[in-house]
Amino acid sequence: MHLGRRLNYYRRIFPAYLGGGNSHLTFWHDSPEMNPRCSPHQLGEYYQPFLQKADYAGPYDEQGIPLLDYQGRLGRQCNPIAIAQFGLGNFNAFCRTGEVERRQKFLAVADWLVANLETNRAGLRVWNHHFDWEYRTTLRAPWQSALAQGQGISVLVRAFGETRDAKYMEAAGGAFAAFEKETREGGMLHIDERGDVWLEEYIVSPPTHILNGFMWASWGIYDYWLATGDEDARQLFAATMKTLKRNLDKYDVGFWSLYELAGTRLKMLASPFYHRLHIAQLGVLYKLTADDIFARYAEQWSSYRNRFFNRNAALAYKSAFKLLYY
Repeated sequence: MHLGRRLNYYRRIFPAYLGGGNSHLTFWHDSPEMNPRCSPHQLGEYYQPFLQKADYAGPYDEQGIPLLDYQGRLGRQCNPIAIAQFGLGNFNAFCRTGEVERRQKFLAVADWLVANLETNRAGLRVWNHHFDWEYRTTLRAPWQSALAQGQGISVLVRAFGETRDAKYMEAAGGAFAAFEKETREGGMLHIDERGDVWLEEYIVSPPTHILNGFMWASWGIYDYWLATGDEDARQLFAATMKTLKRNLDKYDVGFWSLYELAGTRLKMLASPFYHRLHIAQLGVLYKLTADDIFARYAEQWSSYRNRFFNRNAALAYKSAFKLLYY
């Protein structure tokens, strides 16, 4: 990483990890788990509970939309992924309690997603991040993400189911269209030389195939199929599951899971949080597809987590990666 980007990165993460009070990590680092109340056959509760995120302590904007505090010069920002997860958590809470306030928070998020669905340079409708982000290379605002696209769709199709207001389904359809185009065409897909279909959380070249973002994005495609019966959505979800099954072994290093497949000499292991998230996500995919490979990897990666040596080796490896590449 360029020296300037490295300094910006450390100015952001040190206050978040070491400082007191809220930061963006306060929102992201919940307890990742599968929602036992979700159904693979109908649009009910979302596939993870997100109940801690539904009770996010703030800050919020004047419309009650959560803001993430990235510290440093980034400060408080709207992040469409966080906003969608906050909405899905409140939808789950509403389904369980019937509380009107939870429904209002969920629909406020759905309305924000409708209002902030923007047209990119390729004429596709996307949710943008309007702040620069230091990844392997800096993502310059505005930048889009398959993860935001998928979870935004998951909110909107549930809002349509709850209200029957056509604006939500119209926006969901516009967002889904970006899943039908490759990243070089302004969309969300990368198709590799083997014909594997990837959903890219961070759109960079060469692609890095972040695992948690891939799985979360795929659920939005699945939800759009459940809501509409769209055959293209069904086929796209099937293609992404084929890709995942063909490549899961590449994310397994024998004692832990990888965060991404970036082709770096030192591989990027998942943090303990993301390793737990991978396990929960694989459990969801087993529920959605009944394919044993997802259950098998979930069990294997769960066994890695229960071993003291593995946890400490993963932490040391991850720290070395960050020092070298970030």
